[in-house]
Amino acid sequence: MSGTPPQEARVNRSHTPARRAALAAATAVLAATALTLPSAHASPGPATLSPGSAGRLARDLATSLPAADAAGAYYDATARTLVVGVLDGATAAKVRAAGAEARLVRHSAAELAAARSTLKERAAIPGTAWSVDPRRNKVVVTADSTVQGARLAHVEKVVADLGDRAALRRTSGTFRPYLMGGDAIWGSGVRCSLGFNITKGGKPYFLTAGHCGNASTQWSATQGGPVIGVTEQSSFPGHDYALVRYTASVAHPSAVNLYNGTSQQITRAGEATVGEPVRRSGSTTGVSDGEVTGLDATVNYEEGQVDGLIDTTVCAEPGDSGGALFDGGTALGLTSGGSGDCSSGGETFFQPVTDALRAFGAQLP
Repeated sequence: MSGTPPQEARVNRSHTPARRAALAAATAVLAATALTLPSAHASPGPATLSPGSAGRLARDLATSLPAADAAGAYYDATARTLVVGVLDGATAAKVRAAGAEARLVRHSAAELAAARSTLKERAAIPGTAWSVDPRRNKVVVTADSTVQGARLAHVEKVVADLGDRAALRRTSGTFRPYLMGGDAIWGSGVRCSLGFNITKGGKPYFLTAGHCGNASTQWSATQGGPVIGVTEQSSFPGHDYALVRYTASVAHPSAVNLYNGTSQQITRAGEATVGEPVRRSGSTTGVSDGEVTGLDATVNYEEGQVDGLIDTTVCAEPGDSGGALFDGGTALGLTSGGSGDCSSGGETFFQPVTDALRAFGAQLP
């Protein structure tokens, strides 16, 4: 959707054919040695990490490693390790020294960012979405069931022009914001889900999706019930978050409903990591599990383009919009939209909660 596009990364000009040849040779050597350091400087294996610790390490490495020499990271939930894509042995050594596992890949973060920029310029067609998959070292482009004929052929050509930096897949569903008339937090003829209770200036607020905030200025806890909050700020498209100020004296704990008679206390906000196991709570389908498959995802809804989203395998359905994405006590995102349902499965995108908190100058209670 519209909004301020991410800055275009510049591909390092040192990635010439000569360097590619050198990289190929280095690949063979590194593969033969299984990316281990010489024995005199051997380091222990990768550290055992929680998803939160892995995410912090991934962000630290993303800041310290040049975009031309590394290519993203993901969490291996089985081994409980962080895996980082690298393009050379020197970078691999730095990654291992930091406690992560190094994996040799072909395309740098800068090259994949350039591919994303090309997609934004040439393939921003409603019904498409894309995000970087660090496990495949590609930008994965998804076209939903509405992308047909000449539009599909155009997307296929753009992806083909990107070579092995991108891959196209189809989904039988339709990308849409998960908004409907129904139950939970009720607006003017619509219902959504409350995301997280927060505070701003010492006063109670809650977060929900921006397309929900655009749809209603007032919210009730029951259909036709008394107003408990008013939409104070909302952003959609571009972003997908809204700030609702409580106007009634109601309980607003820092917790997520688990729909089994219990709740999950939320103590902090954090950034998601690819491969991280996550849960979503929403008023239509309750709690669903999945994992993060991509970050900084772009989705082209009919209403416009939204950037910077978390891409997941978690299912959701209309009415779940605005609901909480979390990992234990860590708040991660707000349900934006996606395709599929919780019977057949699907793909769902989430607005990072940290972006919303920064935009509104708010914090968790």
